Amino acid sequence: MNAFPLARLRKTAATFDSDAEWRWFLKGAPGPVRRALWEQWVWQAHGGQEEPRADILGERAPHGWRLWLLMAGRGFGKTRTGAEWIWARVRENPGAQVALVGASEAEAVRVMIDGPSGILATARSGEQPVWIPTKRVLHFGNGAEGFVYSGRSPEKLRGPEHHFAWADELAKWRHGDKTFDNLEMGLRLGERPRMIVTTTPRPVALVRRIRALEGTVETRGKTLDNTHLPEAFVTWAMETYGGTRLGRQELDGVLFEEVSGALWTRETIEKSRQSGTLPRLERIVVGVDPPVSAGGNACGIVVCGLSEDKVAYVLADCSVEGLRPEGWAKVVAKTAEAWEADRVVAEKNQGGDMVESVLRSAGAMLPVRLVSATRNKVRRAEPVAALFETGKAKLAGRFPALEDELAGLTAGGGYEGPGESPDRADAMVWAVDALAKPRAEPGIRGF
Repeated sequence: MNAFPLARLRKTAATFDSDAEWRWFLKGAPGPVRRALWEQWVWQAHGGQEEPRADILGERAPHGWRLWLLMAGRGFGKTRTGAEWIWARVRENPGAQVALVGASEAEAVRVMIDGPSGILATARSGEQPVWIPTKRVLHFGNGAEGFVYSGRSPEKLRGPEHHFAWADELAKWRHGDKTFDNLEMGLRLGERPRMIVTTTPRPVALVRRIRALEGTVETRGKTLDNTHLPEAFVTWAMETYGGTRLGRQELDGVLFEEVSGALWTRETIEKSRQSGTLPRLERIVVGVDPPVSAGGNACGIVVCGLSEDKVAYVLADCSVEGLRPEGWAKVVAKTAEAWEADRVVAEKNQGGDMVESVLRSAGAMLPVRLVSATRNKVRRAEPVAALFETGKAKLAGRFPALEDELAGLTAGGGYEGPGESPDRADAMVWAVDALAKPRAEPGIRGF
C-alpha cells in the first residue's frame, strides 16, 4: 500500500496518528475499502482545488456563494476540479439537472466529458455514467443528468432549468454575455443552485463582470501548483515562457487588465523590450524609493543605464520588502557596487536626512543624491513614460512586478496597480529621470 500518500490521507481521519498505523489499517482492509479510499478526491486535491466554504463571503452572500470562479494557469488542474465538483453535487443530489457549457459543444465533449480529467474518467468504482452523443446528454446512474451546451449558442440555454452548472473556458465563449445570462437565469432549481467557472485568465469584459458579482468567490492558481505534472513539461514551459506576459497569463494565472488611460500600456511595455546585446553604457544609476515606515514597506530599488546614443535602459529590479532601514540600505549599497553605479538617486521626502544617513552608513563612499518630490508619483512618471513611447527608454529584460506597477499608473494621476503604492515604478522614474538630465559633475565609480 505504499502507493497511498499516507501523510495526506491522515489529514482526513484523526483516528490514525502515524504512517505505521495507516499501513496496518490498509493492510487488513478489504479490497473495496482500499479502493474507495484511493478514489476519494478530498485528499488528492491541492489547496487551490478545494471547494470554498459556503460562508466564505460572509454577509456579502448570506445564503452562501453562488459562483465559484477558478481562474488558473495551464495544467493547474481546472478540468479535474470541475469534474470532481460536478460529481460531488450529483452524488448529493440524485436526479439533479446539470448544465455543462464549453466554448463549443465539441470542446465540451472532448474536455469536460471524454477528457483524461473529465467526468467519465473521474467516475468511481460502481459508477457507470452513460454518454449519449446523439442527444448530448450524460446519464449519471442515479437519475441525475448532464446536458452539454455551447458558448456559441446562447439560445439553447433559454428555457432549460438546472440545479448546477459547470462553465469551462468562459473567457473564450464567442457569445459570452448572452450565454452566461441565459445560463444564470436557468440556474434556479433546488435550495442552493450553484455554478463553477473554470478558465484561463483573459481580460475580457465578461470575466470582469463575473468577478464583481456579489455571490462570486474567486480562486487563483499557477501551473506549478500541480505537483503531478511531468517535469519535462514544467521545465520546457518555464524556459520558454517564464517571465513573459503570455507565460504569466497562461502559467501563473495572472489576469492582465488594461487600465483606462494607462501611462504604460501592455503593448508599450512589450514594444520597449530590448532584445539582443545591450550597447555600451556610459552611465549607471540606482533609483531608490524608500519605504514610508521603518517597519519595512516595499523599498523600490531599480538599476538603469544610459547608452552612448542617449537611450535609457532598465537593467535590474532589486526591490525588497519587509526590511528595516539598515536592511534595505545594505541592499542598495550592494546593488550599486555590483553594477558599478555612478550614483544612487533617492527620494528624501519620506525620511529626509535619515535616508542619506542610512545609505551612507551602508556604504561609506556611496555617491548619494537626494531628490525632492514636488509632484505625485504619477505626474513624475509622465515624462518618463513619454521616453518609452518614443524609444528613448527601454526594458533590458523582463521585470514582472515592475511592469505590473507601470501598467497601473494612469494619465489622470491615479494608480490602479498591485499594492498601495508603485514603489518600484517610482524608483525607476527617479533613475531614468536622472539619466535623462545632463550630468553636472563627474560620476564616482569607487567604493
